Amino acid sequence: METPLQSLQAGCWFKLICGASYQALPEVRSLALVYALAGADCIDMAADPAVVAAVKSGLAAAQRVAAEPAHPLINTPYEFRRPLLMVSMSAGEDPHFRKAWFDSAVCPSECDRPCERICPAAAIDSDGVIDAHCYGCGRCLPVCPYGLIEARSQPTSVDAIAQQTLTQVDALEIHTQVGQLDEFRSLWQRIRPWVGHLSIISVSCPDGEGLVDYLRALQRLMSLHTLGIALIWQTDGRPMSGDIGKGTTHAAVRLAQKVLTASLPGYIQLAGGTNQYTVFKLRELGLWQPSKACSEGMSVNARGVAGIAYGSYARRLLMTEIGQTHYLEEDPQALKTAVALARSLVMPVKQVNEETIKPATQS
Repeated sequence: METPLQSLQAGCWFKLICGASYQALPEVRSLALVYALAGADCIDMAADPAVVAAVKSGLAAAQRVAAEPAHPLINTPYEFRRPLLMVSMSAGEDPHFRKAWFDSAVCPSECDRPCERICPAAAIDSDGVIDAHCYGCGRCLPVCPYGLIEARSQPTSVDAIAQQTLTQVDALEIHTQVGQLDEFRSLWQRIRPWVGHLSIISVSCPDGEGLVDYLRALQRLMSLHTLGIALIWQTDGRPMSGDIGKGTTHAAVRLAQKVLTASLPGYIQLAGGTNQYTVFKLRELGLWQPSKACSEGMSVNARGVAGIAYGSYARRLLMTEIGQTHYLEEDPQALKTAVALARSLVMPVKQVNEETIKPATQS
């Protein structure tokens, strides 16, 4: 059975993005439980000790379920193995590290609350924004007819909390944008003493003028090859938009093409607009060329994508099932349904032919 790093090398890496500022602990726990059972290689989360603890609790539950002979999920397509844990931090202002806010007391009574209807995380109610559920997508900002909603930045502070989370995980993602080299350098200097044990560092960056030169500067600054740490370039095509519609995946694919052409050292992994159409589009363009089979652990084609990260779409896919109970493993049927849905997203990345695996609905 391949390890997560072998999946990255083979070009069949699947990452779940719980959300850099998403702190709904029961939902985060259930997402970790379900996607770990479905075969995810990595789970990315907020750099918050409570969120890390929730993910670890979900993984412990997944391991118990996988070891239970009588459990309905025993017919998994391959043996359970623990995904890598990754936390996200920001080097400067970034939309992933913000929350919506408004004072519900000043909302006009006649407002039909379009903000509540459009929120993909059900983070708005009559009292305002539910802070733990908001992950900063910003969709509510332009729809308020009175302009009452604002975005408040909540970047990760590099303090004892961030240091504490870095010691508990396997990987780190740094969100940045073109032009933030000074901020990136400052962050890197402060966290450098805490990264030596990590397996992977991912740099998430949207497109911008001078992108390739900026990424090269970051690569020189970090010099990860001297630390023996793998480097992932997360091409953030259209941040937090994968659940909007089919077309959002085009931005993620276009940005991946741009970075692939630059032949930067490291692995290319898509994010930002990824959804159920992403693998199909990559195959159509000849960008998805994993090495024969993920389990062989071979090196990914130098001009191919190494993996895909799914965030808003992956969460939205399971929201009906995981919102029903804090301990999803205690409801075998709901867990079975959730894992089947998660596998529909994981299996195409893993290059497993759906005809060769037992559907999760079979006993």
